[in-house]
Amino acid sequence: HRANLLMSVSMRDFYQILGVSKSASIRDIKKAYRKLALQLHPDRNPDDPKAQDKFADLGAAYEVLSDEEKRKQYDTYGEDGLKEGHHGSHNDIFSSFFGDFGFMFGGNRQQQDRNIPRGNDITLDLEVTLEEVYSGNFVEVVRVKPVAKEAPGKRKCNCRQEMRTTQLGPGRFQMTQEMVCDECPNVKLVNEERTLEVEIEQGVRDEMEYPFIGEGEPHIDGEPGDLRFRIKVLKHPLFERRGDDLYTNVTISLVEALIGFEMDIVHLDGHKVHIVRDKITKPGARMWKKGEGLPNFDNINIRGSLIITFDVEFPQTQLDEPQKEGENKGRISVGKNSYFA
Repeated sequence: HRANLLMSVSMRDFYQILGVSKSASIRDIKKAYRKLALQLHPDRNPDDPKAQDKFADLGAAYEVLSDEEKRKQYDTYGEDGLKEGHHGSHNDIFSSFFGDFGFMFGGNRQQQDRNIPRGNDITLDLEVTLEEVYSGNFVEVVRVKPVAKEAPGKRKCNCRQEMRTTQLGPGRFQMTQEMVCDECPNVKLVNEERTLEVEIEQGVRDEMEYPFIGEGEPHIDGEPGDLRFRIKVLKHPLFERRGDDLYTNVTISLVEALIGFEMDIVHLDGHKVHIVRDKITKPGARMWKKGEGLPNFDNINIRGSLIITFDVEFPQTQLDEPQKEGENKGRISVGKNSYFA
């Protein structure tokens, strides 16, 4: 009984650690991890003696709950039911969200020594859909990058120009410039593949950039540069974005324009926006649906409007004689229906 009690005390509640429900989606789990990883990183909590343990628990929780098979085992048997050796490197998990060189807050490197050479930064366009801008998403990007690995032998490194003074004779000196290098362990560049998790935040704006520290071009004698993903929102076939507002066109029949109509518009996340018109609708008329636009990037509780423009489809055929006669008497016939104008 005592052994069982000790076992239950030592068991970690991975859902509680991440602050998500047991029905949380993989996107919810990734979002929770990304937020908490910044808050709990030991570099940000130097005065907390338990910071390293909290950070390790967070990594273990994410590793299990983000894997469908491990999550099933955990839900059924608890942590003891997981196979041995299930824990990977938390540094690898963390770097997949933020990059793997040093640590940054707010998208910037820690204070950098200017004397250390650095590889070039890279900026890549990342295409996202309007659906992703509306609901948010995590996009997995696979990058293959040369990584420096130790190799046998030595190499010249940290080469620099130095001035050397030589005495040529009594009262005669000569200054010359020489290239001086150090001896460093040899390295070789090996291609490694890694999956980066790019969060598409709700309401993200075109041209915004997401940084990944140290994921740019490597430098064999120094630090790698940074990688930045620049958001490019793809054109949508039905909705047009203007700030936080969405614009769309709806085509109605001439009959609907005259007597009114009722319909549903399927929104970007699949929910339906109900529209009712009980009066004449002229071509080009607009309807505003407040709160049905995009979430604001700075405050997702604020949403723009959905502006619907109505186009009226007129009959393609000529009016026949009975229809013309009805029109002259103030009555319009369309299809099987007749209306008095």
